[in-house]
Amino acid sequence: MMRSLLIRGMIAGLVAGLLSFVFARVFGEPAVGAAIAFEDRLTAAAGEEGGVELVSRGVQSTIGLAVALLLYGAAIGGILALVYAAVYGRVARLGPRATAGLVALVGFLAVVLVPFVKYPANPPASSSHETIGLRTGLYVLLVALSIALAVGAVLAARRLTVRFGWWNAVLIATGVYIVLVGLVGFLLPAMDETPADFPGTVLYDFRVASLGGQIVLWATLGIVFGALAEGSGARRSRSVGRSARTTPGPAV
Repeated sequence: MMRSLLIRGMIAGLVAGLLSFVFARVFGEPAVGAAIAFEDRLTAAAGEEGGVELVSRGVQSTIGLAVALLLYGAAIGGILALVYAAVYGRVARLGPRATAGLVALVGFLAVVLVPFVKYPANPPASSSHETIGLRTGLYVLLVALSIALAVGAVLAARRLTVRFGWWNAVLIATGVYIVLVGLVGFLLPAMDETPADFPGTVLYDFRVASLGGQIVLWATLGIVFGALAEGSGARRSRSVGRSARTTPGPAV
């Protein structure tokens, strides 16, 4: 069963990665191109020569982007399937589609939205190359803490359900998560390196496209994997039913 769910999760991830690529290609690449053009103008104004491209922009924005998002989608889909298998029937009495949707929603909030609020995505030329290691480390740290707090909130909601009921337990656990993750975000240092003359519309368009691509990916994951998981459960139920009907009863 686990192998079957993992395969279905990766298939859903490939579909999600493909749709996310289409979204990024249509809405994200224009902002990336504008940011690179801004960087080229700064380089030319400083009388410097641009760096040598190891991979051309044409490859980066097509095959490279597609492969990256397909691999990312498959990996996230596999992880989502494992989490689904761990929580299905244990956290809340929900069907396969609802459970898959809930797992995808919590994953998006904890892995994408919360870190994005503190450290939003930046296009080329909008941040310093010298601080890329620090920015990456802080972002990964916030993602890890957000996931840990989300897991703790889910476990707390499960325990509190007995005393307060499911809905109240979810509200309490969610409130505690928001407070704690907000405190973590407040304590972590801010990274504001965008040049004053960087085009504001380019920065806005890039961040909207970046977040939109993640919404497309996670929403597709929840919908497609939920459908695949429900279909797998229905087939298992029919198989068990046929097996029970064909099994001879005890001799009398």
